[in-house]
Amino acid sequence: MTSKEIGHGLDLFREGDFPIYTLTFVRDLSPAELLTRMRVDPETLAPRDAKDLSDDLGDDLFDDEEPVVTSGIDGSWSWAWEQGGVHGLDERILSIVSGETEAVVLHYNEKPMHWFKYAVGGEIIVDFHTLQAIAPTGQDPARLDDVMRPLGLVPGQVAPLDSVLALVENAFDIHLTQPAEVDDERWSGRLLPLPD
Repeated sequence: MTSKEIGHGLDLFREGDFPIYTLTFVRDLSPAELLTRMRVDPETLAPRDAKDLSDDLGDDLFDDEEPVVTSGIDGSWSWAWEQGGVHGLDERILSIVSGETEAVVLHYNEKPMHWFKYAVGGEIIVDFHTLQAIAPTGQDPARLDDVMRPLGLVPGQVAPLDSVLALVENAFDIHLTQPAEVDDERWSGRLLPLPD
């Protein structure tokens, strides 16, 4: 892999050491609108470079109740990256985020497991995790079968390593490009606690 290819697709998450993260991708929304729909505290929503992010919100980066979220845009997809939270997995948040568009959520934790959700127009279409043999649920759990099966994502079977990352890339042409320079700005903020 050359330095120009780094950050293409989701290789960052294959090669990096991220013990927990939740990525939320939404089509045709601005990064600021995505964070607003995810319930970011409006007083903390702003474009920040890496230094400002560390100065303003660094102590809360891995908070699981009010995690810091950064956002950007690649192609037609905006993305939100929670390094310590799971707001994107919450069905209420996902319903709002995917309203009038589509959204993909990818969660990873060190159990290890991936959790995948695909939603359209506020409805969860496909939902599964890899902690055990996969068992897709949702409004149309077989919708992505043609893409999942070649990757080894077959109901009743254990998911191969990184197959969920490949699903996100192959089915939706999603990638996440890291800022090239320290002073590149990304929208960010602190997410409000999820309602009970």
